[in-house]
Amino acid sequence: MSTPGSTSPAAPAAIAADEDLKLVLPGRTRPAGDGVKWISDGWPLFTKSPLMWILALIILVVIAVIVGLIPFIGSLAFQIVTPVFYGGLIVACRAIERGGEFELEHLFAGFKTRTASLMLIGLLLLVGMVLIFLVFMFFVGFGVLGAVIAGNTENVATALAGSAMAILLGSLVTLALMVPLLAAYWFAPALVIMHGVSPMDAMKASFGACMRNFMPFLLYGIVMMVLCIVAVIPIGLGLLVWIPLSFTSTYAAYRDIFTEDSRPAATVAV
Repeated sequence: MSTPGSTSPAAPAAIAADEDLKLVLPGRTRPAGDGVKWISDGWPLFTKSPLMWILALIILVVIAVIVGLIPFIGSLAFQIVTPVFYGGLIVACRAIERGGEFELEHLFAGFKTRTASLMLIGLLLLVGMVLIFLVFMFFVGFGVLGAVIAGNTENVATALAGSAMAILLGSLVTLALMVPLLAAYWFAPALVIMHGVSPMDAMKASFGACMRNFMPFLLYGIVMMVLCIVAVIPIGLGLLVWIPLSFTSTYAAYRDIFTEDSRPAATVAV
């Protein structure tokens, strides 16, 4: 992946480095093969600081578990702040791309700048997911949910058996609704933290870019799915590599679609 020549690793410098990037809106349309290129471009961003990526992942899991101990509110709160951490990982990618190091403070960079905007993205994603869940329950019937909540195994089995077709149809509708929601979310944290785009505009731009680049994203998704299957084979340990790669490759896609360098570029060593 190409990078400007600056080497400042600090989180504030990484965010200020947006001045070296020209934002391209509504985003480029890329050839299908770029879906694989994003993965290959994301790989050196991981291999340059593999231990820090794994440490960051472990920290996120620990935070999620601790916050999740708070009944109901905890999981919702973590869902809302997830884009804040996502933004921090984008900052880390930018620092590595510029020749710097992945420092622990990068993970929390989103709490230092544009925090409210990033949290709003998380809130909008949460609201969208709740609405989609309600649509699913409309098809399935709230009797199934009631049986699950009551914890009666026999009632759950009976409700599921009587709603098989409804569950299938509801699942298909849910999938059809989740795709545009995730497309709107995909690049939004990067556009917010790196360029100060408003949450709604960032989500609109992300959705439009994903739709215009359907073929490269389809190829990207297929390859990443295959890699995920491979990653879970060694007792799931491969996920310690696959999950960071999902972030670094998303960053590579963001750079390819939404930005261009305003300075001469150099190459990051693999």
